Amino acid sequence: MEHGLRDDRLAQGLGFTQFLTPDGGLAKQLDGRMDDSLLLDMYRNMVIARQFDRKAVNLQRQGRLGTYAPFEGQEAAQIGSALAIAKDDWMFPTYRDHAATITRGQSMTTVLLYWAGRLEGGAGTKSLRILPPSVPIATHLLHAVGMAWATKLRKENVVTVGYFGDGASSEGDFHEALNFAGVYHLPIIFICQNNGYAISVPFSKQSASKTISQRASAYDIEGERVDGNDVLAVFDAVSRARERARAGGGPTLIEAVTFRYGAHTTADDPKRYRDQELATDWRAHRDPITRLKRFLEERQLWTEDFEADVMADATARIEQALDEFARYDAPNPLDMFEHVYAEMPWHLKEQAAELERAMEKDGMQP
Repeated sequence: MEHGLRDDRLAQGLGFTQFLTPDGGLAKQLDGRMDDSLLLDMYRNMVIARQFDRKAVNLQRQGRLGTYAPFEGQEAAQIGSALAIAKDDWMFPTYRDHAATITRGQSMTTVLLYWAGRLEGGAGTKSLRILPPSVPIATHLLHAVGMAWATKLRKENVVTVGYFGDGASSEGDFHEALNFAGVYHLPIIFICQNNGYAISVPFSKQSASKTISQRASAYDIEGERVDGNDVLAVFDAVSRARERARAGGGPTLIEAVTFRYGAHTTADDPKRYRDQELATDWRAHRDPITRLKRFLEERQLWTEDFEADVMADATARIEQALDEFARYDAPNPLDMFEHVYAEMPWHLKEQAAELERAMEKDGMQP
């Protein structure tokens, strides 16, 4: 198998759209789809996102974040898609799509506050049309469909994008969302980052279908499978899906085949269920940043000075976010009872009172 990869998703010979080969060569001509400025922007955003991701993992290990869901390895799928949509489009992320939201303009501080348990971090960013990150699996896809339906009724020529993982495709909400979107011919793009595992369950044990994209045919919508570690392929697929949706062509399901190097979350141990040589193989031979860097070098766009500038930018932005994050107090556990009901029901009042008594007993200030 190419590069010695043993991932059975590739061994099955399942095809996908690809522009960049793993060694950074062109598998498909750009034909003016992406200029040099965009290519450099893609690289810059991927490097910055990776540096932020690594910093967030370290913060969790230091006890400054409650937990964290890393995304290293999936940068191309998130950033290629984020750069392909317009500022008026709507973004419905999961708890792992921070590379996409940061690329769109969401502050790193907001992401850190989210994982620290502060309410400010889970409010989304209305001005950027970014919805709050969704922890429940696939439920937000129905919300995204609702937004797409609303924009269609209002005759707004915008598109809604819903992100999810391969595990979400096994949920009923996924099928309901695609069915509804297909019936009403809605302007929505479903982007699945298929990293091969729903926590500890490999995709081969989740589904009898060989791909996720093939499920689009059941709902009579467009479906496409792309190399999710090829930022150019993702950008191109999402760009075409967006134009099709704006032209009245309806929904698209895009499956981006990728791989997450680390754990599902910092509370997880992937060594218990995943051959770690897979991560080594993917990092060595299919890493999205290394692949694009090789391509930029071939085009004489990447230089050591450019790399130094990107790293300095990443460091400055992360340090600014850390400074802002440090100004916030630790979250009040009692906040979990607020903002759920307009008027708190009796059973939540009792639970809140019980927690408050326990906090006072332990010397914690509510």
